[in-house]
Formats: sequence, structure tokens, C-alpha cells
Amino acid sequence: MTARQPPHVPDWGIDAFDPALYLERIGVEPGPPSVDLLEHVHRGHLAAFPFSNLDVLLGRHPGVGPETVARQMLHKGTGGYCFEHAQLMAGALERLGLRVRRRLGRVHSEENTRTHMSLDVELEGRGWMMDPGFGLSLTGPIPREDDARREEFFGTLSLRRRVNDEGTEQWELRRDEDVQHITDLLPVVPTDVRGGHHLTSSLPGAGPFQTMLIVSRFTETGHVTITSGARTLRRPGQDTVHEELTIAQVIDAVADLGLPIDVETARTLDERLRELA
Repeated sequence: MTARQPPHVPDWGIDAFDPALYLERIGVEPGPPSVDLLEHVHRGHLAAFPFSNLDVLLGRHPGVGPETVARQMLHKGTGGYCFEHAQLMAGALERLGLRVRRRLGRVHSEENTRTHMSLDVELEGRGWMMDPGFGLSLTGPIPREDDARREEFFGTLSLRRRVNDEGTEQWELRRDEDVQHITDLLPVVPTDVRGGHHLTSSLPGAGPFQTMLIVSRFTETGHVTITSGARTLRRPGQDTVHEELTIAQVIDAVADLGLPIDVETARTLDERLRELA
């Protein structure tokens, strides 16, 4: 009789993520695992680390390996996109003793590839979805339960469970009635993340990140998004403000959101935005 093999446990390289440094960077006091801790971690993470595709747009992204993500985001303070944000949060939470599962999903439509990464955290007998790398999205955990809702100042975020024709369980995250992404519960391993990053950052025509600047951040007063030629400001209880910007103003606005912009990066970004224009 063949002995049953133990289940394979993917190596996510979580030793790269210093949990004490992470909590310090996001301004959260350590404490026992709780939903309240998840709430503070999620909010603190969004305030500390901008969403940014700058390195993808400039063709200089160093990759999404754990050591690279830790060096870029945790130590250098750069922004990143979902593959970086989710790995950083997951690694730190696991080092704090929480059970985390990485999830992949399809942005806006089930016809798209699985290039968005979010997290599930198992706590107090429930699964909690964390989504730190989607720009204007959840500011805290939401239970992975059908019709779970979370009120944000920019709309209602909700989860809807469905099963596709092949029997795969899927979860739609909606902002009001607009589908943000569709996540499945299939296993995810590190090579899936590397493949998704390669597709998003390198394959021509594989989404907007190679042809459009997108930098955003939650601030003390709301949420700011910078694109190749504009700034969008969202504040609680106020109308959304959309401002057209010159290229020089875009570069200054990106720096104002906390991304490290040295002289060479500013020059390269200027050239890239003029090329795209």
C-alpha cells in the first residue's frame, strides 16, 4: 500500500517580510489575531504604501519575488501593484501567526486572465477577504460570505458567490453594481504570481499598465488617483474632482503621493509620458 504523501505547502518566502518593521511602517501596534487587528492593518497598509504601476510603465520592474518585494516596498518605500501589495501583507500576517491564502481573480470580466491577487484570512471561524492592491477598493476586511457588504465613502462594496458552468466557485467583488474583479478559490502557487506579473508587465496589449500611468493612495482626507494626464480627488461627502494636469504636474503629483522620484526617474517618466501622448 502506497503511503499517502503530505500535502504540498508552497514556499512563499515569508522570511523576507519583517513583521515588526511592517507594523511600524503602517503605524499599527502589535496585538493578538483579531478582526480589529485586520481592520487596522488593512487601513494602515493603504495609507503607507501607494498603488503604482510606475516601474511597469517605465519597463524597469525588478520582479515580484519576496526578497524583491520586501526590498522595494518595505525598505525603500516604493509603491507597487497587486502582486506586491498582497505578498507583503500576506507574508507579514503569516509571520504574525495568521492563516492566509493567496487568491487570483479576473479584473472586471470573467473573459480576462487571472491577473489580480487578493487574500483570504481565516479567523474566528470565518474567512475574511483582504484586497490591498486594487487602488480604489476595500479599506478593510470583508467576510467571504454571499451578499456581504462594506460601506465605503466612495460606494458600497459587496461580495456575491456564484458557481460557473464547470462547477468552479467564484466570488464577485462589486462597487455598487460595477464588477471590480471575480476571484476563484483554486490553489495558488508562487509560479502563478510570477506568470501573472510577466503577463501584465511584459505581454503587449495585456491591459493598461504598460501604456498608462496609474498611481493612487488613500490619504487622511480621502483618495487620490494620478493618471498620465489627470488627478482625481475623492473626499467623503464631497463631489469627485477631476483635474487635467501637464506632464510636469503629473510628475510632481506622483512625488506628492510619496513615491521616490529622483532626477533620473523624473526624466525617464517625462520621456515616457510624452511618447504615450
